[in-house]
Amino acid sequence: MPTTSAPAASGRLLALLSLLQARRDWPGPVLRERLGVSERTLRRDVDRLRELGYPVRAVRGPDGGYRLDAGSRLPPLLFDDEQAVALAVALRAAVVSGAAVGEAAVRALATLGQVLPARLRGRVEGFEATVVARADAPADPQVLLAISAAVRAREELRFDHGAPADGELRPPRQVQPHALVARAGRWYLVAWDPGRGDWRSFRADRIRLRMPNGPRFVPREVPGGDAGAWLSARLRGSAGPDAWPCRGEVLLDLPAADVVPFVGDGTVEPAGEDRCRVRLGSWSWTGLAASLARFDADVEVVGPPELRDAFAALAARAARAAGGPDMRNEEVRLRAHRRGR
Repeated sequence: MPTTSAPAASGRLLALLSLLQARRDWPGPVLRERLGVSERTLRRDVDRLRELGYPVRAVRGPDGGYRLDAGSRLPPLLFDDEQAVALAVALRAAVVSGAAVGEAAVRALATLGQVLPARLRGRVEGFEATVVARADAPADPQVLLAISAAVRAREELRFDHGAPADGELRPPRQVQPHALVARAGRWYLVAWDPGRGDWRSFRADRIRLRMPNGPRFVPREVPGGDAGAWLSARLRGSAGPDAWPCRGEVLLDLPAADVVPFVGDGTVEPAGEDRCRVRLGSWSWTGLAASLARFDADVEVVGPPELRDAFAALAARAARAAGGPDMRNEEVRLRAHRRGR
């Protein structure tokens, strides 16, 4: 038989392990056919799995076979630096993006953090982003990490952006990065462009970084104070703090992953293991309060006062609807209080 290369042998071992985990008993001939190997090679691969600690037991019968006993675990996985960083960034994005695997991602990220070398752990743990909606990030994880690091260090970024039209070379951009935002399946850099004297957004998958970074800068306040909301408004074609007439901020007693899928153009940031900070807008204060109340969790209003009043008015209406004590006078008082401001 031809000599099998080490990578092919490793892949075959993983395939064999996967098959053994898929069903209780495997006849030897069926395994050999699925793997495309001889009886001798199959026996050798089974012995190799046993050496790695997997309890593979031979099953007696007319054809003979194998069984993977209960209690086995996944094999040790080996990653190079780029693969480890890519995996960690993907897991961190899953944790805060509301993905269905969010809880599993938290456990996987903790496990990965225990084995990452120190030179990589610091870069990954410092990765920060705002998530407006679930993002399947096509951008290079190394670029995402570099952008996040520049945001924290308050260092200007130098990069080429997009594909030059008609072969023309565009001058490199140099901007002051303020936030990395995931929205609608893409990652974006929100930055102040000194050369143009305005805020700009850049798709991260189109950024080709130049080294080194530029000088340090003093950060500005993103219009409206919320990079995610600003980006959402800009992509809607109505950038600015007035994209919604009523905007509020609350703390919800829910994990961020449970909230992100339902906030639309709002933004969510983790504020603890089972708490998150939500910034959301609506056409009315009552509508905003109702939208936040639908999460069926305790809410702490950060501001503004109009949102607190809207919650009080909503509570009064809910009490009347439930047949509780009449709170109409309280609602009237609140309306008079708002008019008197």
